[in-house]
Amino acid sequence: MAAPGVSLSLHQHGKSRVRIGRVWREGDVHHMVEWNVYTMLESAMEKSFYTGDNTGMTATDTQKNTVYAVAKRMSQRCTVEEFANALATHFVRTYPLVSKAKIYIEQKPWARVQVNGLPHNHGFAVNGTEIRTAQVSYDKAGKLEVIAGVKEMQVLKTTQSGYEGYLKDEYTLLPETKERILASSITATWKYTSQPACYEAAFSAAKQAMMDLFYGPPKSGVYSPSMQYTAYQMGLAVLQRVPQIESVFFNCPNIHFIPCKPVTSTFNDDIYVATSEPHGNIECVVARSGAAPHFSKL
Repeated sequence: MAAPGVSLSLHQHGKSRVRIGRVWREGDVHHMVEWNVYTMLESAMEKSFYTGDNTGMTATDTQKNTVYAVAKRMSQRCTVEEFANALATHFVRTYPLVSKAKIYIEQKPWARVQVNGLPHNHGFAVNGTEIRTAQVSYDKAGKLEVIAGVKEMQVLKTTQSGYEGYLKDEYTLLPETKERILASSITATWKYTSQPACYEAAFSAAKQAMMDLFYGPPKSGVYSPSMQYTAYQMGLAVLQRVPQIESVFFNCPNIHFIPCKPVTSTFNDDIYVATSEPHGNIECVVARSGAAPHFSKL
């Protein structure tokens, strides 16, 4: 029983950082992913908190073992979204006391290598810092929610960016500029209102939309008056190109490259002090009319 005047307003339990490698062998050609899996279950286990009675609880060790078991069942190549969906569905349909399963997965950027200009049958290397993410929830009523995305997507352009017109007072030292480096390590997530025909194609289209709007055409680029403006434009492009997406969340740290004048020289848009902190931090959600903004993680 709850203590008088006190409620247990939220409770859930899960397993964090279950790391798994999955290889699919299609003849001589192999396909490989590495996933970092987080599980979280909402369940009718108030009694565990109130009295210490664990009867019927799906232990976190069981959740860990289930990650490997469900991955084994995925006999055909699957996307991270499809695996998260299968995992969440398994928990809800298998355990009577579980009302909702929430799965968050990060995919390490292993990519097939090329040797002598040809793709290697079974050789892989980490391709950059970008991590693909998927967050899936599924409940007893059959409601499925899928949020996909990327984190640590590092982008930079050396021109076609400025920052002007902001409020200035006695605390403002930043000079206005029409010429600067714009760099960020973007975290973006997007929520599907319906399942796309192919999650892989939808992910690629969303990512390409962000790249196109950040950089602009290869020869001329596109001017960015602020990271805020660019984030909004990227969100619009994602919604336009993937109709199944209803909202896009961005976290865009504005990573600064500070102009530097080496001793006895002048600054000619050439030498910068590269910094990582402190940095600006811009966030926004771009959503279709009537769609509620979403936020990430379990």
